[in-house]
Amino acid sequence: MNVFVFNLTGSPAAVAGLWIMGPLGSLITSFWSGSFIDRMNKRTILIFVDVLRGVFVCLIPFVEVVWLIYVILLILSICKAFFHPASLTYLTMLIPEKDRKRYNSFRSLIMSSAFLIGPAIAGILLISTSTSIAIWINGASFLLSALILSLLPNVDLDHQHEEKQSIHFQVLKKDWQAVIQFSKQHVAILSIYMLNVFFMLVSLGMDAQEVVFTRDVIYLSETEYGLLISITGVGSIVGASVVSAIANKVSIKQLMGVGYFLSGLGYFIYGISFSFWSIAIGFVILGFFTTFYSTGFLTFYQNNVPSQMMGRISSVFGTLQSVMQIISVLLIGFTGELIPLRTSIIVASVLAAFHQFTTSLSYYPKVIPTLLYRVTLSKTFPVFFRYSIN
Repeated sequence: MNVFVFNLTGSPAAVAGLWIMGPLGSLITSFWSGSFIDRMNKRTILIFVDVLRGVFVCLIPFVEVVWLIYVILLILSICKAFFHPASLTYLTMLIPEKDRKRYNSFRSLIMSSAFLIGPAIAGILLISTSTSIAIWINGASFLLSALILSLLPNVDLDHQHEEKQSIHFQVLKKDWQAVIQFSKQHVAILSIYMLNVFFMLVSLGMDAQEVVFTRDVIYLSETEYGLLISITGVGSIVGASVVSAIANKVSIKQLMGVGYFLSGLGYFIYGISFSFWSIAIGFVILGFFTTFYSTGFLTFYQNNVPSQMMGRISSVFGTLQSVMQIISVLLIGFTGELIPLRTSIIVASVLAAFHQFTTSLSYYPKVIPTLLYRVTLSKTFPVFFRYSIN
């Protein structure tokens, strides 16, 4: 979709607009979806949303105008706004705490593998069949997912006494107040969550301009860009494999600290790149260590947020995150129209690298030799210095 829109318009802002559909759909939905998720059967939500997504994906080949593609993407993003917090809550209730870190590492391995294998399968389908058939197969995969989900346990059987309340404005207001109260009582969890969101915002802004940067600034061909994505996928698979092997031997703190620091280094190398291979090095480092901090953060979130409130907390936080995502994507997209895109990418990559570096160090304050760091970070994020991340 990135390449298609860029070829159609030649505008970085137009490509950025494509990336707004996701956070926009989340913004429309997230402020109220959590109240439904926490009070409804999670497995039923997941099945219904997958069926809905399968139907709309199958409709895409019949669409002939760009704005309708954006409408479908918006609907799919709304579905995702329900699916993500519902699936996170379902998995937290289904997987015992002692098994979550290892489960999340295998989950990262499977998703990284899909990131590499999926486009390869799509390429084979495009060569041997057509775009429409490839998209229909993709839509069918959602329907198959719904079927598999129907075979999984119903984790809400022991919590059905909480699911009878109707949803109206006062209930939504009460739920938001409960989330705010939880955040005030657990400043450490909120701080770590927001630092993770900040990195996601910067990286999302860069990802939205990735195809423009590689083709208009580094002058890579579409073939080289595709190879670059594949190399990144290989790095992700290898990194996820390593995490899977060592998950029971390292702490969540170690996964997050190392992952944040070295993924920031990967973004910095990407920002100052001048050739295919220099970008490839940055992407391999980024792909490899992203699985470290993503596995650590997801496990931390599951272990510290109560499952009975997880839908509401994920949705409320997701609403704030969606607003910031839209601002981030628009900011880097439109600055790409006003100033050289390389300048925007370098600034964003340096910001991401600095954030990752300082965040990783905040997990290990005793190893910081400089007084300056201790003064600034300990006053800015004092929560890291007294909060134990197991």
